[in-house]
Amino acid sequence: MVQVRDLMQKNVITIEYNKTALEAAQLISNKDISFLVIIKDKKPIGVVTEKDFVRKITSEDKQASKIPLNNIMSYNFKWVDPSTDIEDAVQKMLNNNIRRLLVLENDSLVGVITQTDLVGFLRSKLLIEGTVENIIPDET
Repeated sequence: MVQVRDLMQKNVITIEYNKTALEAAQLISNKDISFLVIIKDKKPIGVVTEKDFVRKITSEDKQASKIPLNNIMSYNFKWVDPSTDIEDAVQKMLNNNIRRLLVLENDSLVGVITQTDLVGFLRSKLLIEGTVENIIPDET
């Protein structure tokens, strides 16, 4: 059985909670990523996504350099343990209509798993299964 630890990204880009929205936006842009994990005392306390910038700053014509990051971040993030089965992680994402799950071990951030990671895994699995079916004839 495949577990989250087998697919998760281990190098998660983080930012301290006391930064500004502008600093977070610049980091997202420079690293070419779609979200950041917000850290306080080395523990994840929230996430901020590109969507947060559009909905909470741009659409309200606010100045990002004057907005504390904690004003736009989401505190209610979902997470899984590294030993969680992939099927359970997928179900959690579907049930909560989210695109990513933080991976926590003993309350510490150890990775993240995204829809993109899961799609890549499922695509590979389907291709392998299809190839095996073509190699091994149906014995019925």
